[in-house]
Amino acid sequence: MADKEYLSRIADDELALRLEAFGAVQIKGPKWCGKTTTAEQQAKSFIKLQDPDKREGYLATARTKPSILLKGETPRLIDEWQDVPILWDAVRNAVDQRGLKGQFILTGSTVIKNNGDEDTPEEQKQMHTGTGRIATMTMYLMSLYESKESSGEISFLELFDNKSLDIDGITSKLSIEELIMLACRGGWPDSLNVKSERAQLLIAKDYLNKVCEDDISRVDGVQRNPELARLILRSYARNLCTLAKKTAMLADVKVEMETTVQATFDEYVDALKRLFVLEDIDAWCPAIRSATAIRSGKKRCFIDPSIAVAAMGASPKSLELDLKTFGFIFECMCIRDLRVYSQAMGGRVSYYHDRYGLEADIVLHLDDQRYALIECKLGSRDIDEGATHLLQLQELIRERNKTEKQMPLREPDLLIVLTGGEFAYTREDGVKVIPLGCLKD
Repeated sequence: MADKEYLSRIADDELALRLEAFGAVQIKGPKWCGKTTTAEQQAKSFIKLQDPDKREGYLATARTKPSILLKGETPRLIDEWQDVPILWDAVRNAVDQRGLKGQFILTGSTVIKNNGDEDTPEEQKQMHTGTGRIATMTMYLMSLYESKESSGEISFLELFDNKSLDIDGITSKLSIEELIMLACRGGWPDSLNVKSERAQLLIAKDYLNKVCEDDISRVDGVQRNPELARLILRSYARNLCTLAKKTAMLADVKVEMETTVQATFDEYVDALKRLFVLEDIDAWCPAIRSATAIRSGKKRCFIDPSIAVAAMGASPKSLELDLKTFGFIFECMCIRDLRVYSQAMGGRVSYYHDRYGLEADIVLHLDDQRYALIECKLGSRDIDEGATHLLQLQELIRERNKTEKQMPLREPDLLIVLTGGEFAYTREDGVKVIPLGCLKD
């Protein structure tokens, strides 16, 4: 265990709950997000497959008798298990044989595909799903509340449970300049142990370099061009939180690497998603007006705003002079934090946009069918516009339900404008205006 102080993560309770319910838990998520450290808080023994002093021995054991690697006090942590995918099946079998809960924690920073190819080495094969035995949870980078930058005076989940919750007068201590710095730094746990801002900013840049130079080829053993990876990430960053089509982003890439074809572009994007670098947002497509009126393309997004900042070569100073660009980065930060805050209730993020211009930047769905319509507005001057969109969408749902009796749409449980401003309050029309710097789970 490290000597440095462990900052509690919202994922802590999620992990404990799943260990109580299942024989094993897989924690997946981006590299450096804190998966191993979080798992270590509850593990009683561990094996780290990337330990250079022991790796060859682990691989040799996996080839002959993988069950040996599973011996140890439980819960037993198997870190970066995807390096030896056959361990997945070994864990599944061990869970079956023992008949006990909370036996193993598996962590990994890539998504592997089931591989039954006869040419694949035995120790690299994953043959079976872990349904009913191995639960899966996704861990994201730190939210502003987890990194202690948000005051946490407004509970997101409490808002769902108590719509009349009084938030008037609660204030955020974060200025726009501070929000910009936090977005550029990102939610990397290691950044909190670095004093200077210049050093903090290097973490996302180094992460980006490692992804392009190494990880994107290691994820499935296919050698890829680091420069092309950078160009694709830069194009994604330029189109952050927009509905840019793949063809448009490909055209952007081809300006500098004209031989790139769509199939190659798609292959690289798929690898970057498996590495938890990119995570597009799906459209929410209820039949409010007509099915043809809804835009169903994906909204382009990164797992953390700092990666987008690094990909476009921006800095806190440059973004202070370009608040329009920072508005998209701010939305990405809002998405990251809301994903974290809603984890306990199975939160899922989508967006709404129709051809008439009616939109909600974020539609946050909980697993009990409740949902919130959310607009992200950096400054106070745009709050009225955001609130108007949300109210129009709510009214549209109500009007539709007057004629649709058999399958009415649930009305939104919350209408929220998330801001980079100072004050929280509930408007007379019921829309809640909440600074991101006040929010927690």
